[in-house]
Amino acid sequence: MKTPFERLRNLIADLAHAKIDALLITSPANWYYLTGFTGESGALVVSRKGTSLITDGRFMVQGRAEASGVRILQQQGSLFESVGQCLKDSHSNRVGFDPSQVTVGQLQSLRKAAGPGVRWILALGKVESLRMRKDAAELAQMRQAAILAGELVQQAIRLLKPGIRELDVGAEIEYQMRKKGASGPAFATIVAFGKRAALPHARPTAKRLRKNELVVLDLGVILGHYCSDITRTVYLGRAPKHIRTWYQAVLEAQTAAIAAVKNGAACGDVDRAARQVLAGYRLDHLFVHSTGHGLGLEVHEDPRVARGQKKRLEPGNVITIEPGVYSAGIGGIRIEDDVAVHADHTEVLTRSPRDLIEI
Repeated sequence: MKTPFERLRNLIADLAHAKIDALLITSPANWYYLTGFTGESGALVVSRKGTSLITDGRFMVQGRAEASGVRILQQQGSLFESVGQCLKDSHSNRVGFDPSQVTVGQLQSLRKAAGPGVRWILALGKVESLRMRKDAAELAQMRQAAILAGELVQQAIRLLKPGIRELDVGAEIEYQMRKKGASGPAFATIVAFGKRAALPHARPTAKRLRKNELVVLDLGVILGHYCSDITRTVYLGRAPKHIRTWYQAVLEAQTAAIAAVKNGAACGDVDRAARQVLAGYRLDHLFVHSTGHGLGLEVHEDPRVARGQKKRLEPGNVITIEPGVYSAGIGGIRIEDDVAVHADHTEVLTRSPRDLIEI
């Protein structure tokens, strides 16, 4: 795995090319990636003169222990007043910031504290572009997270029986992931029975499972800071013909999209591969979200696998492939796996059967 020092060096080279003196970083995932700091509050200022982490008294000891080679400053007053003062003291003239991660109010505080000598430069996705390309150690960690997710979804399927509640299944999934070493779920676990399976982001409720209902299980773990994401759909009973047809359509759509994943492929083309299959079944109008998203330190990151996305896949990218169909009053079917892009091949990281399971 690249060291934080190497990552900072790559970022600083990018800043020099963009003629930015310093970059303000407020995303916890980004400051962890660059320094190893796992605290919950702070801001990072990266420049050619050095890197400073500004945080409050709760995290000073932690910052010194985790962020080797980084200057740790304790905030005085509000966080953004302290960051502004740091920038003023460093005589940084052109400061980059990501407008998607800094509020208008925070920017006003920064401007006031830093003074008129600082010019604020829009700098979107500087760290995220580095994070997209996972190295071998990161991929190894993500592989383990994906394997664990597959094990958990198989365990969850064995829990399914008439009368069990969505809440019971969701709670057991999250208990087991922690028991097996995960620090927690990558997102709120999705368990949806029957008609509620038509909700792509359904949260567990007290609904009880009945015979002849669809079940959508969507879960992910955070293991060693890295996320996984898997979805499987099950039918309790003997699936009727239209459900079997829908399931086959989604499975073929996912298979086609995975086959389209390769070094140099446009993300929009991967999305199109899934939609073309569903269109052949006249089900594309029931596919209401994108085909996938990037995965890493966060469960949703770049690149996006969606309509019109021209970003081309590169070695080290990890994306989800998760086509689905959803119909109000009937339910939904989604199949999702995590896929890594290598220079000369594609690797499906999640390991769980994809064929229709009838219980």
